[in-house]
Parts: sequence; C-alpha cells; structure tokens
Amino acid sequence: MDLVVFVLASAMVIAGALGVVVFRNPVHAALGLVLTLFGVAVHFVAMEAHFLAAVQVIVYAGAIVVLFLFVIMLLGVDRAEDLSIEPIPIQRPLAAVVGAGTVVLVGTAVVRTRDTIARGPELEASGDSNIRLLARNLFSDQVLAFELTSVLLIVAVAGTVLLTRKQKRRPEHDGGGS
Repeated sequence: MDLVVFVLASAMVIAGALGVVVFRNPVHAALGLVLTLFGVAVHFVAMEAHFLAAVQVIVYAGAIVVLFLFVIMLLGVDRAEDLSIEPIPIQRPLAAVVGAGTVVLVGTAVVRTRDTIARGPELEASGDSNIRLLARNLFSDQVLAFELTSVLLIVAVAGTVLLTRKQKRRPEHDGGGS
C-alpha cells in the first residue's frame, strides 16, 4: 500500500510540475503548482508527518498560491475568453465525478474514525510537549529561514505592485507661447 501511495503522490507531483512549466495560461500554471504542493503533502502524510502535511496544504497550497493568483490578476491576463465555449468538453462531468468521489472519501473517513474522534487521543503527562518542541525548533533553530521567507514574500508583493503600477501621462506642451 505504501508503494501505491508513493507512486500516486509522485505522479501528482510530476504532473503538476510539468503543468507549471507547460501551461501557457498563468492561472492553469498556478493550478499545476497546487497539484504539486498537494502531492508533496500526500508524501508527508505517508511519512506520518501530519503537521508538515497540514502546513503544506494551509500555507503553501492555500496562502502562497492565492498570493500568486493575486499577482497574476494584478498583472492582468488581458485576454477575454468566451466562457460559453468549452475548451475541454469532458472537464465538467469529470469535475462532478471527482467532487462526488471526494465527498464519498471524506464521508467514509468520518464514519470509520468517529469512535476514535469521540474517544480522543491519549495524552502524555504533559500534553503540550510536542507544541513546545515545535516552537523551540521553529523559533530558535529555524528562525532565520522563517524570517527570510517572510521578507521574501513581502519583497515579492512590493515588487509586483511596483511593476504593475501605471505611469501617469504628462500633458504635452504645444511649445507655443500663446
């Protein structure tokens, strides 16, 4: 089973990465990035690193890709597309099947684990030991990487705003003295 999860997650990562490079539409490329990041999150779950998987989905696949989409929209994809023409005719039925499958999987997971959720996990004497270790690691050993990432994101947003800012046109003088 581990091999199947590994192969499927790796296929997700590779397909998403190829989509980022191959797609001409920047929104589609951002969606390829989402697929890549979800595949990495599946790898984290397979390695039983659930916190990293949650961070991967929430921070990267959520916040960072939303930031990328904001930048793409701010730059303006100046192509008007006719939404009544379906470029890939099978995409809507396929989306319905994937959505129904996701609902079934989540429902099955909830039904199978409701006894475990109701009982709750068994805690150690100090139930916050993992949180303390994580905080100590994040804010001591990894603080430089954490802060550099935040500076990088701020610089990216500021650069995008500067690049997309339109110059005001100066009124031309006719050069005459009248």
